[in-house]
Amino acid sequence: MSNANPLLTYLLHLADNALVLGHRNSEWTGHGPILEQDIAFSNIALDLVGQARNLYQYAAETAADGSTEDSLAYLRDTREFKNCLLVEQANGDWGNTVTRQFFFSAYQYYLYQSLLQSLDQQLAAIAEKSLKEVAYHLRWSSEWMIRLGDGTNESHLRMQSAVDRLWTYTGELFCGADYELALAINQIAIDPAALKQLYHNKITQVLTEATLTIPANAWMQSGGKTGLHSEQLGYLLAEMQFLQRAYPDASW
Repeated sequence: MSNANPLLTYLLHLADNALVLGHRNSEWTGHGPILEQDIAFSNIALDLVGQARNLYQYAAETAADGSTEDSLAYLRDTREFKNCLLVEQANGDWGNTVTRQFFFSAYQYYLYQSLLQSLDQQLAAIAEKSLKEVAYHLRWSSEWMIRLGDGTNESHLRMQSAVDRLWTYTGELFCGADYELALAINQIAIDPAALKQLYHNKITQVLTEATLTIPANAWMQSGGKTGLHSEQLGYLLAEMQFLQRAYPDASW
C-alpha cells in the first residue's frame, strides 16, 4: 500500500493497531488467570478485531482497487503494516499484558474522542462506536494496574518491571507520521502530539494510585507507523496469516 493516499494509510494505521493488539490479546483465551477475566479479556480482543474490521472496510472502499477487509489483514507483508510498536510486543506475563493494554487504551481513548470531531463523517462514526468499547478497556486495565501495582510485593515488582519495559514504546504514539499530519491540517485526523498531556495526566493518575513509578528514561522506540517493526510482528503475522496463505481464497 502506498503512502500517496494519506487517508488510506491512516485508516490502515488505525486498523493495524486494533488488529494486532486484538490478536495478541486472543492468545490469552483459555489461559487467563481466572475464568471471569479470561472471558473479559477475550471480549476485549473481539472488540479490537471488530474495530479493525470497520476500519479495513472503509480502507478497502477508499483504495477502490479490489481490496477487501480480509486481503488487507491477511495479504500484506510486515513492512506494509503501520501499527505502533507497542501493540505488537509479546504478551509475557499477565502484568505485562495488562500494562500494554493500559498504555494503549489510554491513548486510544483520547484519540477516538478527538476523532469524533473529524470532518470525515465515516471516520467519526467509527470513532463514536469504538469509543464506548475503549472506555471499558481503559477502565478494566486501570483497575488491574491498581490491583496488581498496589498488591503483593511480587505483583508490585512484576508491574513495575512491565512499566519499565513497555514505557519506551509509548513515545511513538505521539509522534505524528506524515499521513497523520497531512490529515490533521484538513481536520480529518489530529496531530497526536495534541493528546500527549491528556495521556500523561491519566497515566500519572493511575500509576500513582498503583504505587508505580514512571521511568526516568526519556529515550523512545519508533518506526512502526512507517513500517519498521520489531521481529515480534513477523512471528505474529506468520501465525495469523498462515491459513489464508496456505490455502489461498479458501472459503468455508
